[in-house]
Amino acid sequence: MSGYYSYLRRKEAKNKIDQEYGEKIRTLFNKGRGTYGVDRICGLLRKNGFKASYERVKEIMKGLGLVSIHCKRCQKSLTDSSKSRGDGYPNLVRDIEITEPFQVISSDISYIRTGKGFAYTCQIIDVASNLVLAESMSNNMKKELVIQTIRQAMQRWDLRAGTIFHSDRGSQYTSNAVVSLLRKHGIKQSFSRVGKPGDNAWSESFFANLKKEQVHWQHFKDVDEAREVIFEYIEVFYNRQRVQKRLGYLSPMQWLKQWQQLNLKLVA
Repeated sequence: MSGYYSYLRRKEAKNKIDQEYGEKIRTLFNKGRGTYGVDRICGLLRKNGFKASYERVKEIMKGLGLVSIHCKRCQKSLTDSSKSRGDGYPNLVRDIEITEPFQVISSDISYIRTGKGFAYTCQIIDVASNLVLAESMSNNMKKELVIQTIRQAMQRWDLRAGTIFHSDRGSQYTSNAVVSLLRKHGIKQSFSRVGKPGDNAWSESFFANLKKEQVHWQHFKDVDEAREVIFEYIEVFYNRQRVQKRLGYLSPMQWLKQWQQLNLKLVA
Protein backbone atom coordinates (compact mmCIF):
# COMPACT_ATOMS: atom_id res chain seq x y z
CA MET A 1 0.00 0.00 0.00
CA SER A 2 2.84 2.39 0.85
CA GLY A 3 4.27 1.81 -2.63
CA TYR A 4 0.95 2.85 -4.17
CA TYR A 5 0.89 6.13 -2.22
CA SER A 6 4.52 6.77 -3.17
CA TYR A 7 3.51 6.30 -6.79
CA LEU A 8 0.65 8.79 -6.37
CA ARG A 9 3.00 11.35 -4.80
CA ARG A 10 5.51 10.94 -7.63
CA LYS A 11 2.75 11.27 -10.19
CA GLU A 12 1.37 14.38 -8.51
CA ALA A 13 4.84 15.94 -8.37
CA LYS A 14 5.42 15.13 -12.05
CA ASN A 15 2.06 16.61 -13.03
CA LYS A 16 2.92 19.78 -11.14
CA ILE A 17 6.28 20.04 -12.91
CA ASP A 18 4.64 19.44 -16.29
CA GLN A 19 2.03 22.09 -15.53
CA GLU A 20 4.69 24.66 -14.55
CA TYR A 21 6.72 23.78 -17.65
CA GLY A 22 3.63 24.20 -19.80
CA GLU A 23 2.98 27.61 -18.27
CA LYS A 24 6.55 28.70 -19.11
CA ILE A 25 5.95 27.62 -22.70
CA ARG A 26 2.60 29.41 -22.83
CA THR A 27 4.20 32.60 -21.45
CA LEU A 28 6.94 32.55 -24.09
CA PHE A 29 4.41 31.82 -26.82
CA ASN A 30 2.16 34.70 -25.76
CA LYS A 31 5.14 37.04 -25.42
CA GLY A 32 5.94 36.23 -29.04
CA ARG A 33 2.35 37.10 -30.04
CA GLY A 34 1.80 33.62 -31.39
CA THR A 35 4.69 33.86 -33.86
CA TYR A 36 7.10 31.43 -32.12
CA GLY A 37 7.18 27.81 -33.21
CA VAL A 38 8.66 24.80 -31.40
CA ASP A 39 12.24 25.54 -32.46
CA ARG A 40 12.26 29.10 -31.12
CA ILE A 41 10.47 28.13 -27.90
CA CYS A 42 13.13 25.45 -27.31
CA GLY A 43 15.88 28.00 -27.90
CA LEU A 44 14.38 30.45 -25.42
CA LEU A 45 13.90 27.76 -22.78
CA ARG A 46 17.53 26.67 -23.09
CA LYS A 47 18.72 30.27 -23.00
CA ASN A 48 16.85 30.71 -19.71
CA GLY A 49 18.43 27.62 -18.17
CA PHE A 50 15.71 25.03 -18.78
CA LYS A 51 16.05 21.67 -20.49
CA ALA A 52 14.10 21.61 -23.74
CA SER A 53 13.55 18.44 -25.72
CA TYR A 54 12.11 19.33 -29.11
CA GLU A 55 9.64 16.43 -29.04
CA ARG A 56 8.51 17.21 -25.50
CA VAL A 57 7.97 20.91 -26.23
CA LYS A 58 6.18 19.99 -29.45
CA GLU A 59 3.88 17.61 -27.56
CA ILE A 60 3.13 20.17 -24.82
CA MET A 61 2.42 22.94 -27.33
CA LYS A 62 0.10 20.62 -29.23
CA GLY A 63 -1.70 19.72 -26.01
CA LEU A 64 -2.09 23.40 -25.12
CA GLY A 65 -3.30 24.25 -28.62
CA LEU A 66 -0.32 26.59 -29.21
CA VAL A 67 0.27 26.77 -32.96
CA SER A 68 2.47 29.41 -34.61
CA ILE A 69 0.58 31.67 -37.01
CA HIS A 70 3.25 31.14 -39.65
CA CYS A 71 2.10 29.58 -42.90
CA LYS A 72 3.72 29.33 -46.29
CA ARG A 73 2.89 32.10 -48.75
CA CYS A 74 4.70 33.64 -51.66
CA GLN A 75 5.98 37.19 -51.68
CA LYS A 76 5.25 38.85 -55.00
CA SER A 77 7.72 41.42 -56.29
CA LEU A 78 6.13 44.77 -57.09
CA THR A 79 9.00 46.66 -58.66
CA ASP A 80 9.64 46.72 -62.39
CA SER A 81 13.26 46.14 -63.40
CA SER A 82 12.64 45.77 -67.14
CA LYS A 83 14.50 49.01 -67.90
CA SER A 84 17.50 48.22 -65.69
CA ARG A 85 19.19 45.28 -67.37
CA GLY A 86 22.54 46.78 -68.28
CA ASP A 87 25.91 46.59 -66.56
CA GLY A 88 25.51 49.78 -64.55
CA TYR A 89 23.78 48.09 -61.63
CA PRO A 90 26.47 46.31 -59.60
CA ASN A 91 25.78 43.76 -56.89
CA LEU A 92 28.19 44.76 -54.11
CA VAL A 93 27.02 42.26 -51.50
CA ARG A 94 27.75 38.96 -53.22
CA ASP A 95 30.37 36.93 -51.36
CA ILE A 96 31.17 39.67 -48.84
CA GLU A 97 31.28 38.96 -45.11
CA ILE A 98 28.85 41.16 -43.22
CA THR A 99 30.34 41.60 -39.77
CA GLU A 100 28.88 44.78 -38.29
CA PRO A 101 25.75 46.96 -38.17
CA PHE A 102 25.17 49.49 -40.95
CA GLN A 103 27.73 47.82 -43.19
CA VAL A 104 24.90 46.72 -45.51
CA ILE A 105 21.29 47.90 -45.42
CA SER A 106 18.49 46.43 -47.52
CA SER A 107 15.26 47.90 -48.89
CA ASP A 108 12.16 46.76 -50.74
CA ILE A 109 8.50 47.66 -51.32
CA SER A 110 5.46 45.50 -50.60
CA TYR A 111 1.70 45.96 -50.64
CA ILE A 112 -1.05 45.64 -48.04
CA ARG A 113 -4.70 45.30 -49.02
CA THR A 114 -7.15 47.68 -47.33
CA GLY A 115 -10.86 48.42 -47.65
CA LYS A 116 -9.99 51.47 -49.77
CA GLY A 117 -7.42 49.96 -52.09
CA PHE A 118 -3.79 48.95 -51.68
CA ALA A 119 -1.30 50.53 -49.31
CA TYR A 120 2.36 50.33 -50.28
CA THR A 121 5.05 50.07 -47.63
CA CYS A 122 8.78 50.62 -48.09
CA GLN A 123 11.28 49.55 -45.45
CA ILE A 124 15.01 49.73 -44.87
CA ILE A 125 16.54 46.99 -42.73
CA ASP A 126 20.05 46.60 -41.31
CA VAL A 127 21.39 43.26 -42.50
CA ALA A 128 23.62 42.45 -39.52
CA SER A 129 21.02 43.09 -36.81
CA ASN A 130 17.76 42.68 -38.79
CA LEU A 131 16.71 46.01 -37.25
CA VAL A 132 14.15 47.94 -39.30
CA LEU A 133 15.75 51.37 -39.61
CA ALA A 134 12.81 53.07 -41.29
CA GLU A 135 9.41 52.33 -42.81
CA SER A 136 7.03 54.52 -44.79
CA MET A 137 3.60 53.89 -46.27
CA SER A 138 1.66 55.49 -49.11
CA ASN A 139 -1.27 54.82 -51.44
CA ASN A 140 1.19 54.66 -54.35
CA MET A 141 4.63 53.20 -54.97
CA LYS A 142 6.43 56.06 -56.69
CA LYS A 143 10.04 57.05 -56.07
CA GLU A 144 8.93 59.56 -53.42
CA LEU A 145 8.04 56.65 -51.12
CA VAL A 146 11.63 55.37 -51.28
CA ILE A 147 13.08 58.86 -50.85
CA GLN A 148 10.94 59.47 -47.77
CA THR A 149 12.08 56.17 -46.23
CA ILE A 150 15.77 56.86 -46.94
CA ARG A 151 15.55 60.32 -45.38
CA GLN A 152 13.80 58.89 -42.35
CA ALA A 153 16.59 56.31 -41.90
CA MET A 154 19.26 59.01 -42.22
CA GLN A 155 17.57 61.17 -39.59
CA ARG A 156 17.22 58.32 -37.11
CA TRP A 157 20.54 56.52 -37.60
CA ASP A 158 24.16 57.38 -38.28
CA LEU A 159 24.51 55.95 -41.77
CA ARG A 160 28.16 56.59 -42.50
CA ALA A 161 29.73 57.08 -45.90
CA GLY A 162 30.58 53.71 -47.42
CA THR A 163 27.42 51.98 -46.20
CA ILE A 164 26.01 49.71 -48.93
CA PHE A 165 22.34 50.25 -49.77
CA HIS A 166 20.99 47.11 -51.47
CA SER A 167 17.70 46.75 -53.36
CA ASP A 168 16.27 45.26 -56.51
CA ARG A 169 16.42 47.13 -59.82
CA GLY A 170 12.94 48.63 -59.58
CA SER A 171 12.43 51.98 -61.26
CA GLN A 172 11.98 53.63 -57.86
CA TYR A 173 15.49 52.58 -56.77
CA THR A 174 17.17 53.36 -60.09
CA SER A 175 15.56 56.80 -60.42
CA ASN A 176 17.91 59.77 -60.66
CA ALA A 177 16.46 61.25 -57.46
CA VAL A 178 17.25 58.15 -55.36
CA VAL A 179 20.67 57.63 -56.94
CA SER A 180 21.59 61.30 -56.32
CA LEU A 181 20.36 61.24 -52.70
CA LEU A 182 22.43 58.20 -51.80
CA ARG A 183 25.49 59.46 -53.67
CA LYS A 184 25.26 62.83 -51.90
CA HIS A 185 25.68 61.07 -48.55
CA GLY A 186 28.45 58.75 -49.72
CA ILE A 187 26.28 55.65 -49.59
CA LYS A 188 27.11 52.97 -52.16
CA GLN A 189 24.21 51.55 -54.14
CA SER A 190 23.96 47.81 -54.82
CA PHE A 191 21.38 45.89 -56.84
CA SER A 192 20.09 42.34 -57.07
CA ARG A 193 20.73 40.50 -60.29
CA VAL A 194 17.83 40.31 -62.72
CA GLY A 195 15.54 37.41 -61.86
CA LYS A 196 17.37 36.71 -58.58
CA PRO A 197 15.06 37.80 -55.71
CA GLY A 198 17.22 35.77 -53.35
CA ASP A 199 19.91 38.42 -53.71
CA ASN A 200 17.75 40.56 -51.42
CA ALA A 201 16.67 37.78 -49.09
CA TRP A 202 16.83 40.05 -46.03
CA SER A 203 13.95 42.26 -47.17
CA GLU A 204 12.09 39.29 -48.66
CA SER A 205 12.27 37.52 -45.30
CA PHE A 206 11.14 40.58 -43.35
CA PHE A 207 8.08 41.13 -45.53
CA ALA A 208 7.22 37.41 -45.40
CA ASN A 209 7.21 37.57 -41.59
CA LEU A 210 5.26 40.84 -41.56
CA LYS A 211 2.56 39.35 -43.78
CA LYS A 212 2.31 36.10 -41.80
CA GLU A 213 2.37 37.69 -38.38
CA GLN A 214 0.42 40.91 -38.82
CA VAL A 215 -1.33 41.25 -42.18
CA HIS A 216 -2.90 38.06 -43.55
CA TRP A 217 -5.21 37.45 -40.62
CA GLN A 218 -6.77 40.91 -40.29
CA HIS A 219 -8.59 43.54 -42.37
CA PHE A 220 -7.55 47.18 -42.57
CA LYS A 221 -10.26 49.71 -43.36
CA ASP A 222 -7.84 52.20 -44.96
CA VAL A 223 -4.18 53.23 -45.35
CA ASP A 224 -4.16 55.15 -42.05
CA GLU A 225 -5.24 52.10 -40.06
CA ALA A 226 -2.68 49.90 -41.84
CA ARG A 227 0.03 52.48 -41.16
CA GLU A 228 -0.79 52.58 -37.43
CA VAL A 229 -0.81 48.78 -37.04
CA ILE A 230 2.40 48.23 -39.04
CA PHE A 231 4.18 51.00 -37.12
CA GLU A 232 3.27 49.33 -33.80
CA TYR A 233 4.35 45.91 -35.08
CA ILE A 234 7.76 47.20 -36.19
CA GLU A 235 8.65 49.71 -33.47
CA VAL A 236 7.15 47.96 -30.44
CA PHE A 237 7.28 44.25 -31.26
CA TYR A 238 9.63 43.39 -34.12
CA ASN A 239 12.55 45.71 -33.30
CA ARG A 240 12.41 45.46 -29.51
CA GLN A 241 10.67 42.25 -28.41
CA ARG A 242 10.60 39.60 -31.15
CA VAL A 243 13.60 37.32 -30.61
CA GLN A 244 15.41 35.79 -33.57
CA LYS A 245 17.39 32.57 -33.61
CA ARG A 246 20.16 34.03 -35.78
CA LEU A 247 20.67 36.77 -33.19
CA GLY A 248 21.11 34.32 -30.31
CA TYR A 249 17.47 34.64 -29.28
CA LEU A 250 17.72 38.41 -28.88
CA SER A 251 15.56 41.04 -30.52
CA PRO A 252 17.26 43.24 -33.16
CA MET A 253 17.54 46.18 -30.74
CA GLN A 254 18.91 43.96 -27.96
CA TRP A 255 21.49 42.50 -30.36
CA LEU A 256 22.55 45.95 -31.58
CA LYS A 257 22.99 47.28 -28.03
CA GLN A 258 24.99 44.18 -27.07
CA TRP A 259 27.22 44.59 -30.12
CA GLN A 260 27.79 48.27 -29.33
CA GLN A 261 28.67 47.52 -25.70
CA LEU A 262 31.14 44.79 -26.67
CA ASN A 263 32.84 47.00 -29.23
CA LEU A 264 33.07 49.94 -26.83
CA LYS A 265 34.94 47.66 -24.40
CA LEU A 266 37.29 46.53 -27.17
CA VAL A 267 38.04 50.14 -28.13
CA ALA A 268 38.60 51.15 -24.48
